[in-house]
Amino acid sequence: MKHVIIGTAGHVDHGKTMLIKALTGLETDRLCEEKKRGITIDLGFAHIEFPDHTQAGIIDVPGHEKFIKNMLSGAGGIDLAMLVVAADEGFMPQTVEHLDILSLLGIRDGVVVITKTDMVEPDWVDIIREDVADHVANTFLEGKPVVAVSSYTGEGIEELREILRQQVAQVAVRNEQIPFRLPVDRVFSKDGFGTVVTGTMIEGNLSVGDTVEVMPSGETAKVRTLQVHNNSVPRACAGQRAAVNLAGLHKTQLQRGDVLSKPGSLRETLMLDVKLTNLKHSGRTIRTGSPVHFYHGARTLLCKAVLLDRDALEPGQSCYAQLRMTEPLCAKRGDRFVIRFFSPLETIGGGIILDDCPVRHKRYQQDVLQVLQIRENGSDDQLLVQSVEEYGFALPSLQQLAQKRNCTEAEMLSAMTDLVNSGHVLEILPQRYLAASLYRKACNDVITVLAEYHKANPLHSGMKIAEVRQKAFRKTDAKDADAILCAMVAGGTVTEIASRYALPDFRVVLTKKQNLLRQRILQQYAAAGREVPFVEDLYQGFSPNERDDCKKVLENLASCGELVMLTPQLFYHKDVYEEVCTLTRDFFAEHPSFTLAEYRDLLSTSRKYALAILEYFDKNKITKKVDDIRTVIGTL
Repeated sequence: MKHVIIGTAGHVDHGKTMLIKALTGLETDRLCEEKKRGITIDLGFAHIEFPDHTQAGIIDVPGHEKFIKNMLSGAGGIDLAMLVVAADEGFMPQTVEHLDILSLLGIRDGVVVITKTDMVEPDWVDIIREDVADHVANTFLEGKPVVAVSSYTGEGIEELREILRQQVAQVAVRNEQIPFRLPVDRVFSKDGFGTVVTGTMIEGNLSVGDTVEVMPSGETAKVRTLQVHNNSVPRACAGQRAAVNLAGLHKTQLQRGDVLSKPGSLRETLMLDVKLTNLKHSGRTIRTGSPVHFYHGARTLLCKAVLLDRDALEPGQSCYAQLRMTEPLCAKRGDRFVIRFFSPLETIGGGIILDDCPVRHKRYQQDVLQVLQIRENGSDDQLLVQSVEEYGFALPSLQQLAQKRNCTEAEMLSAMTDLVNSGHVLEILPQRYLAASLYRKACNDVITVLAEYHKANPLHSGMKIAEVRQKAFRKTDAKDADAILCAMVAGGTVTEIASRYALPDFRVVLTKKQNLLRQRILQQYAAAGREVPFVEDLYQGFSPNERDDCKKVLENLASCGELVMLTPQLFYHKDVYEEVCTLTRDFFAEHPSFTLAEYRDLLSTSRKYALAILEYFDKNKITKKVDDIRTVIGTL
């Protein structure tokens, strides 16, 4: 299932919180001080559900300059941005700063929302549109939708909601199979629960009962409960806002900026090798050795920027640099960050992490600069990822990859571990791998296949596993395809019910008449026991105008596992079938080979029913028939 975070950005008092309330009906100001002052001080959260039942989380980040660090901690998990500009003021200094921050953090899609249109004349809104176009030129919002709304009158809200729905549908499925990571932006305790932290799951998925490591302290705890959108859930996935109730830790052992992670998946460091960019209109020169404020996830700390190929970085320039921290930090290669000037506090730049645990470098070392250039371009990793991609869905083994790359298995294991931790490759089975790009493609293909199936078969609980495999994984070994599908189930992309797959949001909706028929049919099959009627005989017990619905309901019961289809004409109630299986297991233990007559006597039923059950077992490779003898080859 796709999980998307939408984030607001913009100047203070431009109507972000009221806009979210108009879209969702939820109030994101949660602190008394926020309500008193009418501004958002800390992060607020809401969620929006669209008519097609897709959902997205919304982060309301503060706009006031004094609270910019809270804005930064929220922006790190955003997929789509809503840049808010008030019609009565237009672009303001913090609007520009927020847009710069969103760009530095790698956000690539969104919408501009002009609020408070009820406070100005229509002609003025047109002027503000032109102002917006000038300011977003050459940014990721150039050419994106611009919607004028009033949160008070409702004007433009439905248009904005539809644009957000379209953009949410286009967001790529996140890689939920890599080790989980959740930057902590709030820590508190709750009576009867204990310590609770909140944050955005930026990678992987986290389940109740999992062990988490709190970095950089190294403390460990168990997940007691999880909440997403104020609902208790068994698992939280990448792209979701989550509240995590931790067992075994006091709230004083955690702080904002910590990271919950899979034990052993993150490294502590005091240095980072980065590609550093000075914003073109920052108005500041970054000199080597300059102290700066460093923002990563929800963490803020001081560091020294050591420029590796020059003495000064002018506005609009980029270079390789080493950031030397005053406190331990946990990050990953590929993470984005923002820096602010030491004093006064102004956003001046940011960039991307190239090495999350480097050695201390001397300046002007060509070999160091060459290595960083390779890391930036991804040359070494890209070649290895390409090697994995060449196998498609065949899930190459560690040994195969080591032979292909002419290296030892130990060297390949180290390289693959880094790629798995960085999210470029997935370990679908132990030491068998799939490129993340192919996994995302497979997720989108399966989602498309299931969406089409649900539309064509609205009363089926899902699509048969074999059919999904055949349509989404043609020419792929069944075991490999099933392993990839299991990963999708674990990641929440699809759900499994009664040997069928479905989209998580799909629900079967029966009419009142069909619900009554469903109850009658279930009662008849339960009462019939092993001597069930053939389907055509069953239909005779219903009036002619009920038979079409009767057929649909029968298909629904089989698809959701309430009935087991032995043949197209014979169905068993699930409880009766389980009773037959219990008898059969004991029988198989003493009769590894047997005849139809022997099995018929076991069930005390007629030959046609015993034969239907055995042919069902043959089809599912539980038994194998040779002449008149059946041999047990599988397990029930």
